Amino acid sequence: MVKNEVNNNMKKNGSDTSIFRLFISFFKLGIMTFGGGYAMIPLMQKEFVENKGWISDDEMAEMIAVSESTPGPLAVNAATFIGKRMRGFTGSLFSTLGVILPSFIIILIISRFLDVFSENIYLKYVFFGLRAGVLALVIRALIIMAKKAPRNILSYCIIAGAFTAEVIFGIHTVIILIASAGIGIAAVFLSGTDSNKEKRS
Repeated sequence: MVKNEVNNNMKKNGSDTSIFRLFISFFKLGIMTFGGGYAMIPLMQKEFVENKGWISDDEMAEMIAVSESTPGPLAVNAATFIGKRMRGFTGSLFSTLGVILPSFIIILIISRFLDVFSENIYLKYVFFGLRAGVLALVIRALIIMAKKAPRNILSYCIIAGAFTAEVIFGIHTVIILIASAGIGIAAVFLSGTDSNKEKRS
């Protein structure tokens, strides 16, 4: 039902989802975001779910999970996903271009004046404040993801197991993701098999 409402909104706002609008939306997102993909999640949720209605809350959670499970930065994967949904291949191309351009331009400027930036005491204070602000955004992203995560014993066990494997044992992130995905697939398969048996009986 939620997905139908989102699709209807996209159809009604066809003029609002032009290639240019997609590019500008993700360009602004790229400019305003410091601290990587996790810090971008609250801004994406506010802009694309609440303000524009391009995707639903559930789709946002699924997009984050898929983006984190595939190669590449979360912001780029998310831009490609939303752009493709709104305007096909061209939309994904320009959305992705929009989100990476600000970082590309800023890094070019910083690399040109790296010595000046590294010795400027005021800029050091600026980055100190930015790191504190980014931490708040990451915590906010954690809260958003936690609200959308399944609430059952299995999901809590996966969370605890993944956290323990990463923090205590230092197991590679890719292995943790593959194992978590495998457990999820096995759980769905087994529950589906049980439900099929019940239907047959």
